[in-house]
Amino acid sequence: MTTTRNTTTPGHAAATGTHLPAGLFTLCPVDPGTDTPLVHTWMNDPEVARFWEMPHPADRIGRYLRDQHTSSHSAPYLGCLDGTPMSYWELYRADLDPLARHYTARPHDAGVHLLLGPARHRGRGLGAQLLRAVSDWQLAADPRAERVVAEPDVRNTRSVRAFRRAGFRIEQEIELPDKRAVLMVRERS
Repeated sequence: MTTTRNTTTPGHAAATGTHLPAGLFTLCPVDPGTDTPLVHTWMNDPEVARFWEMPHPADRIGRYLRDQHTSSHSAPYLGCLDGTPMSYWELYRADLDPLARHYTARPHDAGVHLLLGPARHRGRGLGAQLLRAVSDWQLAADPRAERVVAEPDVRNTRSVRAFRRAGFRIEQEIELPDKRAVLMVRERS
């Protein structure tokens, strides 16, 4: 895996490119004005909706993306393989997020949420490769971050398995307002 470009912070102007076995993976900021229809389609896929629980109309997804885009601690991204959008990401400061009330947060903890959009990208081991690349980028972007955390739904065994293959370990199960989750942690090596 080779990184072709990497920026300093996971902010709205950032992008990264990494060569993976599946192709060139790039991560670029979401534009709520143009990307809402695509993210809406993905959020309404039954497999995605089961865990993201956001099978909402397009206007509501658009508001959600605008809220993410203007957040002071979270940023939305599209992940592309060879230029084709195939995943949605939220990279955030977990220690500044409401999640921090549910685990022992450390200063500058990075957090990650993702979904693989088109079904053809799921179940092939690609999620682990992407998570490894993105969490590498997060740790490189903030030298003060000691770890990246995630909290997939305990029922989402495929996601938990992908996080484990990407170098995350299970810290504990936690009760969140909308789900029971597995707190996954990847320490800086």
